[in-house]
Amino acid sequence: MRIGLLTEGGYPYVNGEARLWCDRLVRGLGQHEFDLYALSRTRRQEDEGWLPLPPHVSRVRTAPLWTAEEDGVRYGRRARRRFAESYGELAGVLCAGPGADGGDGGDGSNRADGSKGADGPSSADGPGATVGSGTAPGSLVDRFGGALHGLAELARDEGGLVGALRSDTAVRTLERACRAPRALGTVREARVPDLLAVAGHLERALRPLSLDWYGDDGLGAADLCHATAGGPAALAGLLAGHFSGVPLLVTEYGVHLRSHYLAFGPDEAGPAVRALLAAFHGRLAAEVYRRAAIITSGNAHARRWQEHCGADRARIRTVHPGLAAARFADVGEAPDRADPDTLVWVGRIEPAKDLVSLLHAFAEIRRGEPKARLRIVGAPAGPEGEAYLRHCRALAAQLFPDEAEGVHAVGDNPVSFEEVGGPEAPTLADAYASGAVVVLSSVVEGFPVGLVEAMLCGRATVSTDVGAVVEAVGGTGLVVPPRNPRALAEACVALLRDPERRERLGAAARARALELFTVEQNIEAFRNIYLEIVSHCPVRRVVLGQAGEPRPFAVPAEAHVPGHWTSPTARVAHRAGPGWAQGTAPRPTPARATARTATEGAR
Repeated sequence: MRIGLLTEGGYPYVNGEARLWCDRLVRGLGQHEFDLYALSRTRRQEDEGWLPLPPHVSRVRTAPLWTAEEDGVRYGRRARRRFAESYGELAGVLCAGPGADGGDGGDGSNRADGSKGADGPSSADGPGATVGSGTAPGSLVDRFGGALHGLAELARDEGGLVGALRSDTAVRTLERACRAPRALGTVREARVPDLLAVAGHLERALRPLSLDWYGDDGLGAADLCHATAGGPAALAGLLAGHFSGVPLLVTEYGVHLRSHYLAFGPDEAGPAVRALLAAFHGRLAAEVYRRAAIITSGNAHARRWQEHCGADRARIRTVHPGLAAARFADVGEAPDRADPDTLVWVGRIEPAKDLVSLLHAFAEIRRGEPKARLRIVGAPAGPEGEAYLRHCRALAAQLFPDEAEGVHAVGDNPVSFEEVGGPEAPTLADAYASGAVVVLSSVVEGFPVGLVEAMLCGRATVSTDVGAVVEAVGGTGLVVPPRNPRALAEACVALLRDPERRERLGAAARARALELFTVEQNIEAFRNIYLEIVSHCPVRRVVLGQAGEPRPFAVPAEAHVPGHWTSPTARVAHRAGPGWAQGTAPRPTPARATARTATEGAR
C-alpha cells in the first residue's frame, strides 16, 4: 500500500524529533511505498538536510512552519466574505464561554499535569449552542471542524490563506469574537498586542490549509495517512480525509496538547493569549481524535491524556517505542562485572532530571555506604543544561569535598561527571555496564528511554514515579516518589547491599524489555494497524474497463511495485492518475512558495 507519512519537526531531517523511530518504521516496512510530507520548524533544521532515505520512499515534500512568504493571493468580494464567515466561526468557537459547550470552554485553565484536561467532544454539546456572537445550531466540536473545512476549501479555490490569516480582517474578527456577550471573561480582556500574537500563532498552526498536498498527485493518492504527531501534521491528515477520503492514523509518543500547555506557561504569554491558544489546540486535538481511524499512544500516560481530550478508547492502541536491542546485547548477556558500589545516572543534563535531588540522596547514601560512588554520564541540553551542569558540579564539590584520608585518595571525589565517548564510557552500553544500579531521578518524564536501555543491559534500577516509568519498569525495579532524596537513598542502599536481588531484578528487567520494547515489536504492531485500517475502509479507486464497466480487482497490491503487474490499458477513473495503473510512482509536481517538492536524489 502507499503510505503518506506526515511529520512535524521530525523525519527526514537530520536533527528532527523522533527521526530514529520514523526511520526504523519506514525501513522495517519495505513492502509498502512511502511518501513523506514534512513540516520543518527552523531554518537550521532545513539547512542541515535529511537522513539517507531507503528506495521505497518515492517522494518527499516539505513546507516550513517557521516562515511563510506572502502568497500574493488577492481575494475578491465573495472570497473575502467566505473568509470572514469561516474565520469568524473559528474565532467564535475559541471564545465561547462555558455555557456554550457544557464544559470549561477551552479557557486554558487546564493544568499541564493532566489533572484537568483540554475540552474535547462532550455529551453536553447539543443543538442551539451559543457560539461567540451568534447562535447557530450544532455543537462546538462540529462547528470547529466545519470552520477548518471552510478555510481549507477557500484556500484550495483561491490559492492560499497566508495573506488572509495575517490581515487586519483576521485581527478584527478575533476582536469581535472576544467582545461577544457570551465570550469567556478571560478573552474579553484581550488587547491589540494579544490579538496580534494569537493571529500570528493561528496563521502558523493553520499553514497546512494553504498547501497543495491534497490532490490526486499527493495525499489524495495514498491508501493511508500516518501522522507521527498531533497538531499541524495531523491537520494535514484531516484535510486528506476531507478532500479525498484517505483514512488517518495518528501516533503520539508525546501528546501535542500537553506539550502546548507546558510550553505556554504564565511566563510565555498573558492570560488572554493562553486562553485562546489553549482553546484552539484543545479543539484541534478533539477534532483529530474524532476523525482518526486509529490513534496510537506510546504509553498509558499518553493514552490517559488522549482519552481525557475526547479520544474514543475503542480506537486507541498502545504501541511502545521500539529500541534497538542488539547494541546492548553484549552487556545484557555477559556476566555482571560492574563495581558493586557504583551507581550510574545516564541522560541529558537539564533541570527536569533533578540531579540536585540525586546528589542530596547520594550524600545520605554515603553515610550508610562509605564506599559508594556516583557516575553521572550525559551532556547538557542547550544553554539551560550547561548552566544546570555548572550548578550540579558546584553542589557536588560542596557536598563531597576532597577527602584527605579514608576510603578515597586526596582529590578523589566520589561523584564524577562524564560524557559518552570518553575513556570511561566509550559507548552508551559501557556507561550502563559501569554501575551495579542505574538511577533515574526525573521530575518530568515521558517514556523513559534511558531506563529501558538500562533494562536491556540487565541492570537493576531505582526510578522516580513520573510519566510512564511504572509502566516501563513493571515489577523489575524499585520506584520512589519524585523530589524525595531520602526515599531515593533508601532504595539505592537496599540494592547496593543485596547483590542477589540486583541480579534477579536485572534479569527480569532485560526479559521484560526484550518482550515489550524492541524495534521488531514496534514495526510489527504498525504493520498490523495499517492492515486493520485499510481493511475497514471503502474502496476509493474505481477502475473502468474499455467498455466502461467497473473492474474492482484491477488495482491489486502488486500495482504499487514497479513492473508490468497490471494492464497499461486500464483507466483509473477516480482518485488516481495513470501511474497507478502502470505500476509507477507519480512524478513530483511543483508546489507553491509555502511548500517544496523533492525526491531522494535531490539531496
